[in-house]
Amino acid sequence: MDGNQIPPSFFEVSYPRGIPARRPEGHVPAAPRFALRWRHPVPMLVSEYFGVQGAAPGSARARDFVDQMRRWFGEPNGPPAHEVMVCTDEARRPATIVVAYWTSLSEHAAWTTGSSWRTWWDDPARVTEDVGYWREQLACPYDRHETIYSDPGYRIGLGRTPNAELAPITTNGYFGAARDRIPLSAIDELDAPPALSPPQPRLSGAGRRVSVVVPHNLTVLRSGQFWHDSEPEQAEDYELNLRAKLDRGMDHLEGNPRSGCLYLRRMTNLSDTGEPRRETSVYAVFSSLADLESWSASHETHLEIYRHAIAMKRRYGDRRDVVTWHELFVLPGGTLFEYLNCADGTGLLPHSSHLEPSGDIDPSSASGNG
Repeated sequence: MDGNQIPPSFFEVSYPRGIPARRPEGHVPAAPRFALRWRHPVPMLVSEYFGVQGAAPGSARARDFVDQMRRWFGEPNGPPAHEVMVCTDEARRPATIVVAYWTSLSEHAAWTTGSSWRTWWDDPARVTEDVGYWREQLACPYDRHETIYSDPGYRIGLGRTPNAELAPITTNGYFGAARDRIPLSAIDELDAPPALSPPQPRLSGAGRRVSVVVPHNLTVLRSGQFWHDSEPEQAEDYELNLRAKLDRGMDHLEGNPRSGCLYLRRMTNLSDTGEPRRETSVYAVFSSLADLESWSASHETHLEIYRHAIAMKRRYGDRRDVVTWHELFVLPGGTLFEYLNCADGTGLLPHSSHLEPSGDIDPSSASGNG
């Protein structure tokens, strides 16, 4: 059994290792960690982000969008898990985001093509509104993903799908561990060929439907924090100390194109009644896994985060109740990210070399939601 120590009753994909693991000889993690597993085959995982851009969080337009998405999710083959979040996005517009999770690509495809959402999405009226919309579909083979949780009692993301369980692992606590947890990394370096067009900051999606083909091995990370139920002292430490370190790391990635981070969104989860929770996550898109690794292994802004986490674990031991987690996808090429009437700088829009006008709409007459 490999360093993940996953019991054989769990579904797993593994390959005879042809590429050396990054795990140091004799490594013993300083703290326990857990990874998601299922007891039935889940060859494909789908995480799809639906966003409305330009509507203030909590506004009637944002609430209507969330309510509509929830109704559509209730139709046949809808996602078994979803969450609602808000942020100021990479185009500096307010955004409300609904992320949905499937563990069946067939059910996702059936819902995408057969639900009422499809008719709404394809309606030319979408690009004439005073808001923008996007959908970013992460359809990922099981052997191209990895997850890690600091607490086995907390569920979010893929962890909210039916029959997901958290199993203990030991492939953690060293640089390169995330790569080692991706099954395909045993036989594939996961290098990313340069496939995106150079950024075009003035490229506008106003009044248009824009589709961007995801390049091979584009890497998408959702990394989160949960301190909603933390004891006061630990919640205060997060809000006064760790959060500032996280923000410095995100500022570095956003402000340095050479980091390989194409864009990121700092999101806050909402409760079922639309209230902000003490639960946040960052959605970050990197050109390659190697770019993400370079920042996490060597840049001071990430090392500062890492050292703080270790110090708090040593201080509180089993009482440590600020939960950290992430899910990571290294995507095969070919998936489309779609942007409708979105502002300059949204998502992969600056890297699009092709704009597809919707009907006979004059882009100069559309608002670009802002």
